[in-house]
Amino acid sequence: MASSKFSDQPPIPYDPLPSYPPQPHQQPQYIIVLPQYYRTPRQFLRRPTRRYVYCAAVFILLSAALFFLWPSDPELSIARLKLRHLKVHSFPKIAIDVTLDVTAKIRNKDFYSVNFRYVVISIGYRGKQLGHVISDYGRIKARASSYVNATLELTDISIFSDLIPLIEDLARGSITFDTVTQIGGELGLVLFDIPIKVYSFNSTIAIA
Repeated sequence: MASSKFSDQPPIPYDPLPSYPPQPHQQPQYIIVLPQYYRTPRQFLRRPTRRYVYCAAVFILLSAALFFLWPSDPELSIARLKLRHLKVHSFPKIAIDVTLDVTAKIRNKDFYSVNFRYVVISIGYRGKQLGHVISDYGRIKARASSYVNATLELTDISIFSDLIPLIEDLARGSITFDTVTQIGGELGLVLFDIPIKVYSFNSTIAIA
């Protein structure tokens, strides 16, 4: 049996085809695949919510500070009005002499003191001003009240048109006076003073 003429030749080794274009000393490349990350609604709102909470807390603190520290006017009222002397005389004209003891109450609602330079108390009867009295200066502590005493003497008051109503009031045993109270001073803050001027109108006091 005759052998083929190619059987005695050694096998030729296989060489792979070069890549195109040839890249000498090419480094191996790696691809990393990461899973997609989804943020939950709670995580998505956590950072903005904290920011809003901090802003709201700062706003509330500033509002509270302004509410407590913002200056307000003192409250004025007539705590006591006592008739000490009343005299009606007809010569040389019909007139009356009145002496009144007045006590004004000043209430300071702020968290700092009030320095008042004067307190003016005016007395009227049936829409007509009879007179006024001015008290001395003083000081009211924070969140406190102070009482100012004064004596008002009214002499030779001509109220001929109101003589009959005055006699009727005296017969009933009480006289109603209208009061107007005015205070002028400063709110004593730490570094500076704020001037104030407050009025209290139409405070009707009956004297028995």
